[in-house]
Amino acid sequence: MTLKEYIKQDLAARILSGDEPPSSLTLDRLSARYNVSITPVREAVSELLAEGVLQRDGGRRLTAGQRLLPDYAQSESSRPTTPEERFEMVSQSLVRLSIKGEPVLLREQSTAEEYDLSRTAIRQIFHRLASDGLLEHLPRRGWRLRPFLQSDLDSYIEIRVALERKALGLAKHRLLEEDLMELLERNRLPKNEQEAPKIEDGLHAYLIAKAENSYIANFFARQGRYYEMLFSWEALDRKAALQAVEQHREILESLIARDWEVAADRLENHIRHNHPVLRHLLKERASSESQQKE
Repeated sequence: MTLKEYIKQDLAARILSGDEPPSSLTLDRLSARYNVSITPVREAVSELLAEGVLQRDGGRRLTAGQRLLPDYAQSESSRPTTPEERFEMVSQSLVRLSIKGEPVLLREQSTAEEYDLSRTAIRQIFHRLASDGLLEHLPRRGWRLRPFLQSDLDSYIEIRVALERKALGLAKHRLLEEDLMELLERNRLPKNEQEAPKIEDGLHAYLIAKAENSYIANFFARQGRYYEMLFSWEALDRKAALQAVEQHREILESLIARDWEVAADRLENHIRHNHPVLRHLLKERASSESQQKE
């Protein structure tokens, strides 16, 4: 599916479902939504005008047309996936593969076929994942998946502890109680076994932003994204999510009380001991490798 075809199908489906407000039907706004240049948007709109799915009113503004072709009579569930949805689908799959610990070599064509995407779409996703630290481009060879290693996690956590404690020290007099209370509200323990814990990991980004130190911010912008992806995957585990919520609340309660020393110690404890699923997987992998050597 070309970019123009994707925009055409998605826009037609939105019009059919009533999700497309008239105010958004301008080339500029559609271009911004799909994060593309105006050219593929203009081509898609031109074809929808010709088919009667779109029309122009007396003021030449775009509006929903009177004709909806059978090809576009699709439900919400059959709407084409968005670029962001495709990125999440591929990235989550590769994160799970990374956790196995093997430096897998990926080819664009075979990966595109596996996910039923175009090679161009996969290349765009791969470039984005490379900037996030999950992939490395090997000229004329393909892309190498970064393996999740115990040594890498340990090294990252040591630096993260030092920098986040420093960030807290720099930020403490800039923290706003209303911000901390809102973060506390967003980290909510479930009332029963059926309810999912409500986890909000924005505390760390908040402290880093309030520290106003570009070197600390740069480290996490460049090195932290890979681990954020791993930690997001880990948070799908209920026990890990419950532990994260409890620790976030302890840190926030100390910050609200302005007990900086306790807050810093709780922050460090959280960073060092908040990855039970990942550490269990690493332990299992090490045990398996040891048995194989024997």
